[in-house]
Formats: sequence, C-alpha cells, structure tokens
Amino acid sequence: MTADLNRLQSRLGHCFSDQSLLGLALTHRSASRRQNNERLEFLGDALLSQIISAEIYHRHPEASEGQLTRMRASLVRGQTLAELARELELGDCLALGGGELKSGGFRRESILADALEALIGAIHLDAGEQACRDRVLTWFGGRLDRVSPESADKDPKTALQEWLQGRQMVLPEYTVVAVHGQAPKQTFDVECRLDAYEQLFNASGSSRRKAEQGAAMAAMAWLEQQHGR
Repeated sequence: MTADLNRLQSRLGHCFSDQSLLGLALTHRSASRRQNNERLEFLGDALLSQIISAEIYHRHPEASEGQLTRMRASLVRGQTLAELARELELGDCLALGGGELKSGGFRRESILADALEALIGAIHLDAGEQACRDRVLTWFGGRLDRVSPESADKDPKTALQEWLQGRQMVLPEYTVVAVHGQAPKQTFDVECRLDAYEQLFNASGSSRRKAEQGAAMAAMAWLEQQHGR
C-alpha cells in the first residue's frame, strides 16, 4: 500500500509531510466511523469553492454574478470532482468497508468526489494555503481554461445539440439506465450516446433532467478536448 500511496502523491503533485493526513483523507466512513475523511471533506469543500471563485473572478472581469456562479457550479459539481478523482486514480487507494468494497464504492461518484475534497483539506493542513491553491489550480487547469461566461449561459443539452447540428451530425440520445431509491429521494443514472463518435457518457442526478444535463456536460467537455473550443 505504501508504494500505491507514493504513486498517488506523485500524481497529486504533493508529498505529505504528515502521512496520517493522507491516510485520513482516503478513509471512508464505512471503514471507520470515528477516523474518517468527513471533517477533511468539509474543509476541502469550503477551500475549493473559495479557490475556484477567486480564480474565475480574476480570469473573467466581464462576467456577471450569475455567470460566475454558473461557471463555479460547473467546476465544483460532484461529477467534475469524480472525473478528476478518476484521473488521479484515487479509487485504487481508498479505504472502504466491506460492504462498500463489494458494491463497487471505489467507483461511486459521491465517494470519489468526497475523497478529492478531503485531499484538498488535507493538503491545506499539511502545507498551507498557497500549496493547496497551487494544487487545485493545477488539477483544474484544463477545465478552467475551457469554462467561459458564454458556456455558462447555455444549457448543456442545448449547447451539445447546437454543436452537433452545426456540424450536421446525429443528435444525442439520452437513456435512463437505472433509478435508485424511492420517490421523492431518487437518483437517476442517465446515458448520453453520441453515435457519430461511438461514445457513451454517463451521469447521475436527483432528477432525470439533472442527470441528462450532467451527461451532456460530460459529452461537451470530451468534444472540446478532441476538437478545441
């Protein structure tokens, strides 16, 4: 496990002086009710919002409050954090209880997003404000470059449809692949299919609409990576 944690720290770009903070950040409540990452997650959530808010405020002096709010929301939402966590391969290093391991908790969006926020809090405690800010801005670098007031003004499904129509491509198909829980507290898993690229994009949300928006946003992010803005 030590070798895995060393590789993780290399991917993070931060070597912890206090290795116990790293271990705590990676420990889910299912593994320990008393020593887990929930408090670090609380801290990291606040730090992430502040860092991203300040960065987009300075990058986009022409943006309105509403546009800034929507840009921040697209960057700090659970799906974006989970995507980053997967890129950093956090799931391989999480400490989970037996039940979560059996159910694939290391792949679950909410667990990955929470762990990333916990790591942000842990880095802040380990090395201070500037080191934490530097790591966050490095991790979010490409996404910060792509977000804009214009993109924030467009509904993700509309933006995706217009992008494909402008290139005379087949429009996306959205499919509900699973529904978890009972109304009114349900979670919808939606799949967005881009036939022109033979690609599938998945997202979850508290409503079908929110899940579809998330899947469309993931599809747009992929298209922009492939083709540029």
